[in-house]
Amino acid sequence: MPLPQLTVYRHGRRKRALITLAGEIDLESAPLVHSALAQCLSDGIRTIDVDLTPVAFCDCSGLNAFLHAAQKAAEAGGTLRLHHPPPTLGLILDLTGSGSLLLGVPSGHLSPPPGGVPAPTAQTPPHRTLPLASVLSGDAR
Repeated sequence: MPLPQLTVYRHGRRKRALITLAGEIDLESAPLVHSALAQCLSDGIRTIDVDLTPVAFCDCSGLNAFLHAAQKAAEAGGTLRLHHPPPTLGLILDLTGSGSLLLGVPSGHLSPPPGGVPAPTAQTPPHRTLPLASVLSGDAR
C-alpha cells in the first residue's frame, strides 16, 4: 500500500496551533489529517488554524475529518478554522453549506460565479488572507 501523498506540519504556541497540510487529502490520507487534529486536542490545543495553501485536492473524506475535529474542538471550548481551501474543497463547502462552520463565512460565498468574481455586498464579509505568523502569534482577529 503506497504512503499517503500528504505532509502535515505543526507549529504550536501555548493553546494555539497552526497545522499546514501539503499534498492531497482523500480517502487514503484523511486518517492522517484526523490523527494530527486529534493529537492537537489531546495536547490541550484549543485554537487550531489549518493552512490549506499547499493542498492541491481535498474530497469529502477530508471535509469529514475537518468537521469531526471542529466538533471535538467546540466540545472542548475551542475552535478550528480552515484557511485558503483548494477549489475542490471550496466547492464541497458551498454544496454542503458547511463553510460557516469551518471558515467563519456565510455559505455560498466561497466560489466565484462562472465567468467572474462576485461584487462585494454589505452582507458578505471579506475573505481574509492572514499571514501565517499572525495566525500563530495570536494577532489575527
